Amino acid sequence: MKRFIPFIVFVVLAVFFYVGLSLNPREVPSPFIGKPAPAFSQPQLFEPAKSFAPADMKGRVWLLNVWASWCAACRDEHPYLVELSQKQHLPIVGLNYKDQPDAAKAWLAQLGNPYGLSVVDPEGRVGIDYGVYGVPETYLIDRDGVIRHKQTGPITPLIWQQKFEPLLKELGV
Repeated sequence: MKRFIPFIVFVVLAVFFYVGLSLNPREVPSPFIGKPAPAFSQPQLFEPAKSFAPADMKGRVWLLNVWASWCAACRDEHPYLVELSQKQHLPIVGLNYKDQPDAAKAWLAQLGNPYGLSVVDPEGRVGIDYGVYGVPETYLIDRDGVIRHKQTGPITPLIWQQKFEPLLKELGV
């Protein structure tokens, strides 16, 4: 029996390795799903004297999109966010993550602004509270302020159709 122990350990490790290779790294499970969105109050990008807090959206279903002007994947996602903002009745709030406000404003002026408003997170503290792994990330937050979905990486039309639309129908949007 003792001579089979190394073989059994090898098989168990091989199974874990095989399962790990089959996982999608973009689908990182979030401990925040089904829990209230972390509270914050941050200045708005275009009106720094005004602040925004998730509590301001109570009673509405909305998206929180974490983005930055230095982010290449954000540039890929951005045209679709602009399209969504034009055809959806779903507010999109931007969280400008670890960015320079002037660079962020110029980026939105050049590429279009899909956000009802954007707030600044220069040190990434809000991002830490939300468990941001990297940008872009998008959170679907329901009327009660509960996170219903987290998308790590860019939103594409296929991801929108497969992940977001069913949840939006469930939420009555």
